[in-house]
Amino acid sequence: MNSASPTAAIAKPGRLARLDNILDRILDAAPVGMVVCDLAGVVLYANTAIKTMLGQAAALTIGGRLTDLVRDDGEGETAVTLHVQRLIRGEVGSYRGEYRVRHADGSLVWVMLAISLLRADFAEGRECLILQLTSIERQKAAEAALAFSESRLNYALESARQGVWDHDIRTDTMYYSRMWRVMRGIPPDEPVPADHHAEWIKRIHPDDVAHVLINMKKQDRGDDDFDALEYRERKRDGNYVWILSRGKPVEWDENGTPIRTLGTDTDITRLKTVELELAAEKERLRVTLESIADGMISTDAMGTVIFMNSAAELLTGVSSADGLGRPVQDIFPLSSGESGDRLPCPVSQCLETSEVAYIDGDVLLTGPDGIGRDIRCTASPVKTGDRGLAGVVLVFQDVTQSRAMQRALAHSAAHDDLTGLPNRAAFERALNAAIASARSTQSTHCLLYLDLDRFKPVNDTAGHAAGDALLRQIAQTIRGSCRRHDLAARIGGDEFAVLLLDCPMASGKALADKIVRAIGALLFDWAGRTYRVGASVGVTVITEAPSSPLGFMGEADAACYAAKARGRSTAVVFQSL
Repeated sequence: MNSASPTAAIAKPGRLARLDNILDRILDAAPVGMVVCDLAGVVLYANTAIKTMLGQAAALTIGGRLTDLVRDDGEGETAVTLHVQRLIRGEVGSYRGEYRVRHADGSLVWVMLAISLLRADFAEGRECLILQLTSIERQKAAEAALAFSESRLNYALESARQGVWDHDIRTDTMYYSRMWRVMRGIPPDEPVPADHHAEWIKRIHPDDVAHVLINMKKQDRGDDDFDALEYRERKRDGNYVWILSRGKPVEWDENGTPIRTLGTDTDITRLKTVELELAAEKERLRVTLESIADGMISTDAMGTVIFMNSAAELLTGVSSADGLGRPVQDIFPLSSGESGDRLPCPVSQCLETSEVAYIDGDVLLTGPDGIGRDIRCTASPVKTGDRGLAGVVLVFQDVTQSRAMQRALAHSAAHDDLTGLPNRAAFERALNAAIASARSTQSTHCLLYLDLDRFKPVNDTAGHAAGDALLRQIAQTIRGSCRRHDLAARIGGDEFAVLLLDCPMASGKALADKIVRAIGALLFDWAGRTYRVGASVGVTVITEAPSSPLGFMGEADAACYAAKARGRSTAVVFQSL
């Protein structure tokens, strides 16, 4: 690089001449680019550091012009010229600015350019300009990286519709980002009012003010138990927006007291709208479930109770507070209505098979008070989107009354209303079963056919009421004479039949004689008179062998007719005819 002594261009008195060599060596060794120009911008001197900074080919030469340094920076040339003129006029003492200059390899290099005027009275010669060039490439790269990072963060916050706020507690000043203002309808260039806190409180929904004030203090303190603040704030158009505010202290004083808090506000109006709609829907569902008469219990995939409606509390005798979190079988114990044995819970069956489980038999639900209720229930699986099992919904009804009615109807259909004994239809079903049993198991049964003696005079003389009372008494007498598992039935007006299961002929004849004696010994008192009746009984045996053409019932009837022919009040076996 061509260069001349910076002191050569300046007339020097003798006392300064001695410093020429020292100054030249200092300027050439300086790590900062140094250039000396006259007031016209012609280069008088450029030190060695310029070569290092801009490269050999781009280094200024003696006679070059100052504007050549910044001619690649667009308006830089004009700006430098204007500031140099201000220096010359004495309007400013020095000038400093950032410029891009062309490197020898064609690239642009960021430098900090400082210009000052060396007056003639000081230099004892002509006036000149002193230029100092410092590379700020690293600084600019760092600034660009920071700007890019900030831009990326701003884009992310804007995309997420998150506004940033910054509160300097010491000066009570606030900063609000553009998005913070947008979500409230506040113009981006509107100044933050001095009473920003009071203005903000005015915009908060009246129902949320107390909640906000309490939690705002927690936010400023950085309390660990504080996570986020939700509240409603009025926008400029009068509508309210739901805000989710998160923030915490980022600076503290020497005493550990927070002096600055930073945070973000997010518009969660849509989420809150959906949340409120879901809450309303949930409440409607809860009211619906509470209003139905059926008991309902919901469990998770492990069979643990997570919901009980009021009807379920009533039917199980367990409150929802006590039932939640417990295995469903603990609060829904089922047992057989016939044997009393414990039955498996339908929820367990549903969880095992992932299919609907029904129970509609003679099943009892016994509560903590020991009272059993007839129930009917359905356990249905609750499946997730991927066909997994999320839990079970158990719906059950108290059918005690209807079951009692069914039993009463079934009893009425199979029993005689007057005597309470099984009727003819029920007896015929039992007889057919006994015949089938005899044929399949080679067992022996006996069939008795009874016809009352001297009953018609009682009915005709004392009336039908007396006849009915006598029939009820005779029915009890017959039933009391039989074994526990025998079946006695009324099959006609004053006709009865008895089916003796697993009974040989001899035992059947003996029991028939017992019935004859019991009825013959019966004294029936009515309206001051005492009546005595008797019974003729026909006996036949049921075995695996087919009956005669008369059938077993016909054989017993024929034997009964024979008993009447022999003088009544006796028992006759069909085989002995």
